[in-house]
Amino acid sequence: MDLQTIKDALNDGDIAKVAELTTAALDSGIGVKKVLDTLIGGMDEVGRKFKDNEIFIPEVMISAKAMHTGLDILAPHLSKSGIKPLGKVGIGTVKGDLHDIGKNLVAMMFRGAGFEVIDLGIDVPVERFIDTATDKDVNIIAMSSLLTTSMGAMRDVIEELKKQGLLTRLKTMVGGAPVTKNFAESIGADGYAKDASSAVDKARELIGLLKREK
Repeated sequence: MDLQTIKDALNDGDIAKVAELTTAALDSGIGVKKVLDTLIGGMDEVGRKFKDNEIFIPEVMISAKAMHTGLDILAPHLSKSGIKPLGKVGIGTVKGDLHDIGKNLVAMMFRGAGFEVIDLGIDVPVERFIDTATDKDVNIIAMSSLLTTSMGAMRDVIEELKKQGLLTRLKTMVGGAPVTKNFAESIGADGYAKDASSAVDKARELIGLLKREK
């Protein structure tokens, strides 16, 4: 079986086809890791097209749903094979902000890249980010804001993480329409991403840093 067909179906956002081909690949004896890498590679291609403005948010979200269908089929096989996620991310829109489209897209892209994602939703208070950091053993806390009035909440989360000594074992990243690289640096965030595809690249980079720091 040609695994490229899975990538093509993923790029087309053909949910039923991705499910059919993923199942067929497993049934034909192709290794779970190889099928997973194919799905991740397909989603990386979707991310590249999005970054280059070849496709837009609706197309990315459809492809992401197709990707999740494939991942759901692989899930029981992954646990049996002992294949671990790339890392664990806690993500949410900060307190005072009810926007979720951008955050949802980033969460989808994270899952598509092989991360385990804990989606905290919208209007997330500082305490919930801290609880996630302490109780869920996450590697990254990712925060979104689409309102300038709520951006300060990102600083509050990072300051509390620092106060509790949690920044020694996890990284933080921020994003959203009004958020800039300069702002991210000013509040002490470890990473900034201007779009969902860049967020995946930055998360991979931060996981690499964590591994080197251990």
